[in-house]
Amino acid sequence: MPRESGLPAMVSPKDQYMTATNFRPLHDRVVVKRVEAETKTKGGIIIPDTVKEKPAEGEIVAVGTGTRDESGKIVPLDVKVGDRILFGKWSGTEVKLDGVDLLIMKEADIMGVIW
Repeated sequence: MPRESGLPAMVSPKDQYMTATNFRPLHDRVVVKRVEAETKTKGGIIIPDTVKEKPAEGEIVAVGTGTRDESGKIVPLDVKVGDRILFGKWSGTEVKLDGVDLLIMKEADIMGVIW
């Protein structure tokens, strides 16, 4: 049953972003949007784009259903949409969906959740 916003009732407002791209990761994969890198140091020095490193921090915008154990039961992921995470420098596969740069990675590539 659609809501006034035109989204299905099971989609929360936070999930609207991935609904627009029509993409759902499978199994233990997650879709991550990198947070913007700092352009200035704490001391006030401006960092030019040519020497900036890609941030290893991002926000989860979609999650898969989980993996199956030996008995066939689905084991859900420990992370959820909206979690802010840290991941390895070379983790994931970079993709562009609807003009937005995203990363698709396995849950095992995530180092931790930032509180």
